[in-house]
Amino acid sequence: MKARIKFRKYGVMKYIGHLDVMRYFQKAMRRAEIPIAFTQGFSPHMIMSFANPLGVGLTSDGEYFDIELKEPISSEDAVRQLNEAMVDGMEVVSFVQIPDEKKATGMAIIEAADYLSIPKKEGILFSNEDLASFLSQTEILVLKQTKKSEKEVNIRPWIHKMEMRGNDIFMQVSAGSAANLKPELVIKSLLHFLCKKETETDFYYHRIENYARLEDGKLIPLDGLGTKIEG
Repeated sequence: MKARIKFRKYGVMKYIGHLDVMRYFQKAMRRAEIPIAFTQGFSPHMIMSFANPLGVGLTSDGEYFDIELKEPISSEDAVRQLNEAMVDGMEVVSFVQIPDEKKATGMAIIEAADYLSIPKKEGILFSNEDLASFLSQTEILVLKQTKKSEKEVNIRPWIHKMEMRGNDIFMQVSAGSAANLKPELVIKSLLHFLCKKETETDFYYHRIENYARLEDGKLIPLDGLGTKIEG
């Protein structure tokens, strides 16, 4: 049986990198007595995979990882036991059963993510007209870092939606292995387009949700593809 866990990351925990988050949840699984399965062999480890690792310094309401269970546990008990083992800055939101197929893992199905870009200071204001003008471009060319070099890419097809929410900028962008767009890169391009003096470091970034895509093209939160495990 496979399960998908959704959690929030906030406060000082935003400074904890992905590898430390993995180690944290490995310890939390033991403290919470979740019946997680282990790999076979000389050095067994927990079967656990994260859908879309969060960058250092970002907060989130919609992080996910998948685990394999060696025996069932109810969703209600799992959420309660995990949250009893959590520290400030981490909170488990849901625990659902997912299909066993490898193609159903969060890492394989993720397609998009929602973000808020929040100005650190008063006075960095934009309008929906600014965003509409920015998105009217047929190409938004940026230098994107790869593992071996930099290359120029057109990120316009990867920006699905942008709008103002108060003084904050909401965006929905592509995520996953095929196309993964960081909100900092979008803000950097927007500031350059509008000839603003500020930089992408003048914003906080918060991930709201991660999505998969249904056959009809609609986006659905990753835990929406699972089912609650009854006690």
